[in-house]
Amino acid sequence: MSSEALAEHRPVDLRSRAFVDPAAVDPAVVMESGVLFDPLRRAVGLVGGLAVLGLPLGLRAQATSAPVAPAAAAKPTRPIFVLNSQDATVSVIDPVTWAEQRRIEVGKEPHHLYLTPDEKSLIVANAAGNSLTFIDPATGAVQRTVRDIVDPYHLRFSPDMKWFVTAANRLNHVDLYRWQPADAQPFKLVKRIEAPKTPSHLFIDSRSTVAYVSLQDSDELIAIDLATQTVRWKVKTGKMPADVFLTKDDRHLLVGLTGDRVVEVHDVSGAAPRLVKRITTGEGAHAFRARGDGRHVFVSNRVANTISMIDLQTFEVAAQLPGPGGPDCMEMMADGRSLLLSSRWARKLSVIDIDKRQVIRQVAVGRSPHGVWTLDHAARQ
Repeated sequence: MSSEALAEHRPVDLRSRAFVDPAAVDPAVVMESGVLFDPLRRAVGLVGGLAVLGLPLGLRAQATSAPVAPAAAAKPTRPIFVLNSQDATVSVIDPVTWAEQRRIEVGKEPHHLYLTPDEKSLIVANAAGNSLTFIDPATGAVQRTVRDIVDPYHLRFSPDMKWFVTAANRLNHVDLYRWQPADAQPFKLVKRIEAPKTPSHLFIDSRSTVAYVSLQDSDELIAIDLATQTVRWKVKTGKMPADVFLTKDDRHLLVGLTGDRVVEVHDVSGAAPRLVKRITTGEGAHAFRARGDGRHVFVSNRVANTISMIDLQTFEVAAQLPGPGGPDCMEMMADGRSLLLSSRWARKLSVIDIDKRQVIRQVAVGRSPHGVWTLDHAARQ
């Protein structure tokens, strides 16, 4: 996808990136996929397997498990960050007033973000800008920019703080870096691993031995051995694998199939992976976020405009929540009740009360909001 196409805001099929701005599309224009945009922009259609739908704020669903009790700590005061991937900015939102305080200019195509091991910096990965922007997670102040990090679409630190791994979604490779925080260039490239086609999301096990990466356009999953910097295995998945989530015992890997309505569960405890279950969640199963209770994980269903809560003991859907406006990345706040959601097509941050199973507010942000994060978050498992 060219930078010129982005500049003109044309609807394009970048799968997980999926820059589609309904407001910028002539309703009379038929996409290459053969889908006609509805003038009212409700049930707009399907672009590369992803729907652009309306905002069903009243959607409710059955709850089959007890909610997590809200934390006794004081209300959060540290900012919420939302990456506006088509604007090259980060929205900084006050969690008390729910007002957007300001926008931080970063590099082109900021998609995902991650906290440094010392918890002093939030790293925004600018995929098309080939750079990383370091932001103070408590104040929102920009600390520095690290350049020459090639196509950092998705990113992770290993739990032992030795490895920094990026997935180059556009350029079909995975980069393994050593983390050297005291140096002017804190990332030393150790190995570049070819990973066709379209490496999307990654997860590293608790022992810092394996990085699991989804290959979105070849419908595959690979495991990279961090000690040897080689591929351990590669396995076929269902259609368009996106985000991956590893259970805390390192045994089961969940894979969201954005080209389907399913989350696959693979047993990765042996020498070779084994598919053990397919969980039906909703069309466009995409991104994961742990609830923080040690038992449940949320998955956003991009086409269905819903969020499914999966029980990790039974691998069944325990509840369905609304996910308006093309749900993408999520953040679970420390109160154990408020789920933050980037509503990609609506240009909103949506806040969902998981006890009431309803959207309680929306905050206007920039174009194509993607990653969302706050320091006041729930546990990651």
